[in-house]
Amino acid sequence: MKCDRRQLLSALGAVTLSPNLFDPASAADSAKAAFMRAALPKLRKSKPSCFEPSPGHKVCKITSIPTVIPFGDWDYYYITDELVWEPNAGQSFQKVDVPKGFVTDLASIPQPLWSVLPPTGRYAYAAIAHDYLYWFQPVARETADKILLIAMEDSKVPSAKKTAIYEGVRIGGQSAWNTNRLARQNGERRVLKKFPDDRLISWDEWRKKPGVFSEQ
Repeated sequence: MKCDRRQLLSALGAVTLSPNLFDPASAADSAKAAFMRAALPKLRKSKPSCFEPSPGHKVCKITSIPTVIPFGDWDYYYITDELVWEPNAGQSFQKVDVPKGFVTDLASIPQPLWSVLPPTGRYAYAAIAHDYLYWFQPVARETADKILLIAMEDSKVPSAKKTAIYEGVRIGGQSAWNTNRLARQNGERRVLKKFPDDRLISWDEWRKKPGVFSEQ
């Protein structure tokens, strides 16, 4: 599906101002659940593409590919293994190690992108690394967004999609960044050491159980 860049940015700006954007009962949450239901089967079958910095020398910079499992409400997801992104030669960024059990809500991906971008898995691993950076905030938000852009380049995300996602998080990501910081300050945790036995249990139910979190 083709999307006009100006129309997309206009839509992102409108959503950023919407008072219902983070309402759990909103249409946006239903859209996210529908998007991920379509995306996850393809994500499980996909692997990040290698890029070729020089003839005959291929490098994959997103390694240790995890499985992404939804909680029963399809609002939150956890990874069953670690995910690692390494910067390319000459780049000053630090390696990103997303630990096994990290819980993501994918909130830093603006809602309009769920409908205008096909639900393929090519950019999803970069998005998980980005969400990890948005949660723990070991770097500035601008740096986190640049890492997302580079990780999508490493995964050979097509240029139009890469640009739309990057510009979307630059426009609409500040709210997610602020919300995450406040949640961490209030004691919320996002790394599991114990996974649910009941695949229908919601994130809100599971996180209230004792002994499910790691020390991170």
